[in-house]
Amino acid sequence: MEQFQFWQDSFVWFLPLVICFVVWELVWKLLALWRAARNNNKFWFVAIALINSAGILPILYLLFHKDRYNR
Repeated sequence: MEQFQFWQDSFVWFLPLVICFVVWELVWKLLALWRAARNNNKFWFVAIALINSAGILPILYLLFHKDRYNR
């Protein structure tokens, strides 16, 4: 029982960290998906939707395709 309590106390920070990570990934992914759909980039849309990259792939897409944004 002591060992279980040790692990429970050690990972109190883990849940908020996971929640922050999920929100980070979700925000960047939604922005990039929206931009890819507006620019009719089907390949990028599918790649961003299927690959979980901690926000790296969506950020790269947004950086490299910012000048092609169709309003």
